[in-house]
Amino acid sequence: MTMDLFTEQRPHSIAIAEGACWLPGFALPEMHALWPCVKHHLTAHPPQQMMTPMGYVMSVQTSSMGALGWVSNAQGYGYSPVNPSTNVSWPPLPPVILQLAAEAAGKAGYDQFVPDSCLINVYAPGCKMGLHQDKDEQDFTQPIVSVSLGLPATFLFGGSKRSDKPVKIPLQHGDVVVWGGASRRFYHGVSSVKAGTHSVTGNCRINLTLRKAG
Repeated sequence: MTMDLFTEQRPHSIAIAEGACWLPGFALPEMHALWPCVKHHLTAHPPQQMMTPMGYVMSVQTSSMGALGWVSNAQGYGYSPVNPSTNVSWPPLPPVILQLAAEAAGKAGYDQFVPDSCLINVYAPGCKMGLHQDKDEQDFTQPIVSVSLGLPATFLFGGSKRSDKPVKIPLQHGDVVVWGGASRRFYHGVSSVKAGTHSVTGNCRINLTLRKAG
């Protein structure tokens, strides 16, 4: 299944699975405040290429905000209150990101969402994210909010099994995807990002993934 039909005029909310929806352009009204926060953070806390537990270097570069940052090493995937490369605590989530996450989650039917972790993934052209589950968090009743910035990308949203055929969602700058409930641990990923230049982020795609990790 593909959603390429929604190209001329996107509806405000599109259901993609039980408990999951796509909110086209939802973050655009906040971009004047959101992007400076993200840009400042990436300057102060540069993204890094982490190792997978299998010993491979991830093509996507990562940084984090919040009480818990996502990390990966030989011991596995998880969360840490400090940046492993500096041993310094991750900076707190700024109000504009907390508000955006809460409003997007509320629009999808998840009230009072207060994330404690924001993973920032930076995709250069050619980078991708294989199908995976988000399963390192403590409370699976809380949703996940994903915000897209910069270059477009195809988001793959599958099912409870890795073999389930994913829906292909053509994400643009400012789009938000929220999933939880029945689809909270569904497999998802990102197809290889195509080369290009965006007026805000330049030649990359940046994704903010907000979770209640602890």
